[in-house]
Amino acid sequence: MRNPNISIIIPLLNEEESLEELFSRIDNVCRSNHLSYEVWFIDDGSTDLSWSIIENMKIQNPQIHAIKFSKNYGKSQALHAAFQRANGDVVITMDADLQDFPEEIPELYHMVKNENYDIVSGWKKKRYDNVMTKNLPSKLFNSAARKVSGVYLHDFNCGLKAYRKQVVKSIDVYGDMHRYIPVLAANAGFRNITEKPVQHQARPYGTSKFGTERFVRGFLDLVTLWFVSRFGGRPMHFFGAIGTLMFIIGFLSAIWLGISKLIDVSRGVYGNLIAENPWFFIAMTMMILGTLLFIGGFLGELIIRSNRERQNYHIEEEI
Repeated sequence: MRNPNISIIIPLLNEEESLEELFSRIDNVCRSNHLSYEVWFIDDGSTDLSWSIIENMKIQNPQIHAIKFSKNYGKSQALHAAFQRANGDVVITMDADLQDFPEEIPELYHMVKNENYDIVSGWKKKRYDNVMTKNLPSKLFNSAARKVSGVYLHDFNCGLKAYRKQVVKSIDVYGDMHRYIPVLAANAGFRNITEKPVQHQARPYGTSKFGTERFVRGFLDLVTLWFVSRFGGRPMHFFGAIGTLMFIIGFLSAIWLGISKLIDVSRGVYGNLIAENPWFFIAMTMMILGTLLFIGGFLGELIIRSNRERQNYHIEEEI
C-alpha cells in the first residue's frame, strides 16, 4: 500500500474535550486538499477519557493510529515513539489543545514537499497567552536559543512543525529535547530550515500542562544541547584536553617545587618539607583531577561506540 502524503503526530495529555473537533478539522482539511494522511495520537498517560474517545474514533476512521503510554513520560518520548512509526512523506506535529490550526497543514506540506525544505517551523507571531508567564519568558528563551544554537527561529516552542520524513527517521528525541528538534536536525546535516507565521488562539478547553518551570528546564537543556552538539560524538576532545592541560600544569608545578627544594638544599637552606608547601597539594590535586578527566573522556568514547540510545518508555497499548 502506498504511503500517505502526510503523517500527523499529536501528543496529548488529558485533552478529552478537543480530540473529536481536532480530528474532524484535520479530516476536512486533508480531504478538501486531496491529501492522503494518517494521524498518530500519543496518549502520554491521560487520566481522563481521552483514550476511550480515540478508540471510538478509530472504529470509524482507519486513518487513526494511537499509542497509549503507561504513565506520563513527556512530549519528547511521545514524539520519539510516533517518529519511529510515521509513514508519511511529510511528518507534521501539532498540539491537541486546538491552539494550533489544522488549516495550516496544506501549506506546511507544500513547503516541505515542493519547496524542498527539511523543516518548516511554525511561528506564533501573534500569541494569545499570558504576557508575563508565557510571552515574555518565551521571547527571552528563544533569543538565547538562537544565539547558542545558531538556528535562527523565532519560536522554538511552537508545536506546529513540518518535517521531511528523512529528518524524523535520522534523529533521536530524548529528555526534554522536543523543543530543539530543529537544532538536532541541523546537527545531523539537515540545514534547509525555515519558519512560517501561523495562526494561534487561546486554548478553548482545559488548562495548560506546562508551567513557567519549563523555561528553566529549557535553558538547562539548551546548555546540554550546546555541549552535546559540539562534543557529544568526541568527548575525549573536551575532557581529554582539559585533563591533559590540568595534568601538565600540576606536573610542571611539582617539578618546580622539587627543583626549588634542591636549590635550597645546595645552598644549605633546610626549611620546611615540600609536603608542607600549599603548592604541593595544588599540584597533586591538579594531576589527579587531570587523570580522572582524561579517563572520563576515554570512557565516554567507549560508551559512544558500544551503546545506542535505549527506548525509555513503556507502551501500554497500541491500535
